[in-house]
Amino acid sequence: MNAINIHAAKTQLSRLIDEAEAGHETIIARAGRPVARLVPLNAVGTKRRLGILAGKFRVPDDFDAPLPDDVLDGFEPR
Repeated sequence: MNAINIHAAKTQLSRLIDEAEAGHETIIARAGRPVARLVPLNAVGTKRRLGILAGKFRVPDDFDAPLPDDVLDGFEPR
């Protein structure tokens, strides 16, 4: 990971984007203080694994039953 100031980042943006596509991360700083991070887009999110809670809980039979009137009253504007 390398750091670069804002002025240099503006003048070298194409190169920085090429580096990000190659998997490199760049910190962008203003007056020596880090303010932003340029990362590869695929590194931002992680792949979620489905089914990791299988068997850990059970949905009650009355899950979709109407709510009691006192609970519904809490959603009504006063």
